[in-house]
Amino acid sequence: MSKLIAGDSTVLFHFAITLEDGSLADSTRLGGQPARLVMGDGSLTPHFEACLLGLQQGDKRTFTLTPEQAFGQPNPDNIHHLDRAKFGADAEPEVGAIIAFTVPGGGEIPGIVREVEGMSVTVDFNHPLAGHTVTFEVEILAVDEEA
Repeated sequence: MSKLIAGDSTVLFHFAITLEDGSLADSTRLGGQPARLVMGDGSLTPHFEACLLGLQQGDKRTFTLTPEQAFGQPNPDNIHHLDRAKFGADAEPEVGAIIAFTVPGGGEIPGIVREVEGMSVTVDFNHPLAGHTVTFEVEILAVDEEA
């Protein structure tokens, strides 16, 4: 009998995330590489993980998650106005561009350029799917030892 996904499982799975209008936001099948997840490691929100609990190898499920359950609502505090001079010649800000910014401690966080006006660049550091209801489709390939 296949092992059920529990709070400490390692899971190998394919997923697809679609938006309210049916457009595909992300899918592991595009690159042909399934995702590997250690439950509870923080890479998925608690609501996404809760959708996986109790599933087993071979299961396919579809879940609809509200913005609060998925990527949250956009936070106005995550929108920053930066001086255009902070952008190098190789990173000319254009509306819609996603640029990686270095944060204290050396990590990186992506920001989406929302507006460029004169010397001011508006960058949105909210998750790109914040504010969206999403459909989360999963196919469990393996749980624990096979994952």
